[in-house]
Amino acid sequence: MAHTAQIRIPATYLRGGTSKGVFFRLQDLPEAAQVPGPARDALLLRVIGSPDPYAKQIDGMGGATSSTSKTVILSRSTKPDHDVDYLFGQVSIDKPFVDWSGNCGNLSAAVGPFAISNGLVDAARVPQNGVAIVRIWQANIGKTIIAHVPVTDGAVQETGDFELDGVTFPAAEVPLEFMDPAAEEEGAGGSMFPTGNLVDDLEVPGLGTFKATMINAGIPTIFVNARDIGYTGTELQDAINADPDALTRFETLRAYGAVRMGLIDHVDEAARRQHTPKVAFVAPPLDYVSSSGKAVTKQDTDLLVRAMSMGKLHHAMMGTAAVAIGTAAAIPGTLVNLAAGGGERSAVRFGHPSGTLRVGAEAALVEGQWQVKKAIMSRSARVLMEGWVRVPGDSF
Repeated sequence: MAHTAQIRIPATYLRGGTSKGVFFRLQDLPEAAQVPGPARDALLLRVIGSPDPYAKQIDGMGGATSSTSKTVILSRSTKPDHDVDYLFGQVSIDKPFVDWSGNCGNLSAAVGPFAISNGLVDAARVPQNGVAIVRIWQANIGKTIIAHVPVTDGAVQETGDFELDGVTFPAAEVPLEFMDPAAEEEGAGGSMFPTGNLVDDLEVPGLGTFKATMINAGIPTIFVNARDIGYTGTELQDAINADPDALTRFETLRAYGAVRMGLIDHVDEAARRQHTPKVAFVAPPLDYVSSSGKAVTKQDTDLLVRAMSMGKLHHAMMGTAAVAIGTAAAIPGTLVNLAAGGGERSAVRFGHPSGTLRVGAEAALVEGQWQVKKAIMSRSARVLMEGWVRVPGDSF
């Protein structure tokens, strides 16, 4: 009886921020997967272990959460004044598709370190000791990210004392600059606020009408007030993820918001676009206990934010959503800004289920349109394993 042999593909398993994923160099992928299309998607699905009706991804590298069902493809940049092209694929856990519609801000922290270690950055740009500036072209959304990667004795420094809530152990700090973060989403006219308003009345049949800030920055995001949907903003994962009715309500809200943002034409299309837009709810500061048992006081934060990712409440905060939070907080009158107390601000510290996070952004009103030059936050990254992943040769 003939059996299909497994093939092995060079790969690295990295943590970036509060996510982890499988990283590939484009040149190392099988030829059929070096171009976008069904073969690439099928390969990445098999690597991660999807679709899995058990929702565990036991037969793959995925960790059965939106934060751990991720893939990255990197190559030397084809863009002037950039070092590396970064393509992110969010792999569905229980359905046979890879969502290419947005970026992963957390894994962005691992792109610079991987690119340096794998020869994708010119050696002349990497100091023997100091900080390497890696210019990243984020191919999913057509934006630039600048990573500041610490280097010691000519190699990427991964260990350090930078602590990030949602990550158990400290590591080296990797500051990230998300340049011109307002996303130019197809159908959204390239506008930071696709409806033209800082706050809209979003009608969701069967649920009601909600005040909403819908913004394209970092990643398309729909912000609503926690109190308007029956929450306080202090919720941890189980309060949402163990409630099937709540998950259905959030998905319905997301679908109608996506239509209102011009990202899809009909709510039925939302099921094929799980990665974007995100839905988040905001509230003024309150005391709460984080998922690790750490006390977070009202004095620790400017506001509280909880965000949904791939149909579940995120255990911390997506990096791209943090960019959206920082951008919206910098613009007076958005729901995010109002939850933080209103007024002009260049940075906020927000509370999430695992603790707190600070993100900065500077906004300016130019000819009647809000513009944000960049959003800034720090993450960390570390190689967890490197070598080869193996998949059956007939799986793509």
